[in-house]
Amino acid sequence: MTLRINDVAPDFTAQTTRGSIRFHDWIGDSWAILFSHPKDFTPVCTTELGYMARLQPEFERRNCKIIGLSVDPVDDHERWARDIEETQGYLPQYPMIGDTDLNVAKLYSMLPADAGETSEGRTAATNATVRTVFIIAPDKQIKLMMTYPMTTGRNFDEILRSLDSIQLTTKHTVATPVNWQPGEDVIIPPSVTEEEAKKKFPEGWKTLKPYLRVVAQPD
Repeated sequence: MTLRINDVAPDFTAQTTRGSIRFHDWIGDSWAILFSHPKDFTPVCTTELGYMARLQPEFERRNCKIIGLSVDPVDDHERWARDIEETQGYLPQYPMIGDTDLNVAKLYSMLPADAGETSEGRTAATNATVRTVFIIAPDKQIKLMMTYPMTTGRNFDEILRSLDSIQLTTKHTVATPVNWQPGEDVIIPPSVTEEEAKKKFPEGWKTLKPYLRVVAQPD
């Protein structure tokens, strides 16, 4: 199964470093970020998990939960967390899924169906595609998917920025332009007529082209 934007995120039950969860129940009425790793005790992922631990309060301010995934056992995650705290200065407080049967990796199209049923004997190289970030909305729809190679550390400041954009554009009928940052001007989509725009944005906007109308960020 290939996942696309606006598909419902597959539900699953799994063991994590915070106990057993059913994914949709765990999300509840929150937003969620699921980010995956090819193997525990790998260098790039160690820096990523530490940085996400540092950013966790920012995601919480946005009503967004964080959950990690690796195909290794939960016991390995616990030992890895201590290394992360020692080397990165932050201890992950968010749950980490132990996907030892590869079920979640397959559900989320990160490994092929014929990848087998166990993480035993697998290396970071054979799990190289388990490197995706998913932003999931409270309605359980996938709103973003971003996959990185093992050698390139992910930019989680960009994931936070993307979450800000997605939350804003979900609440208001606007779009965000290139390199947008919170507080900057946004775009009125072409689907909004002039009459509708007058009602939504009574203080006016700037028309650069009929299809490119710029307005101050709502809220």
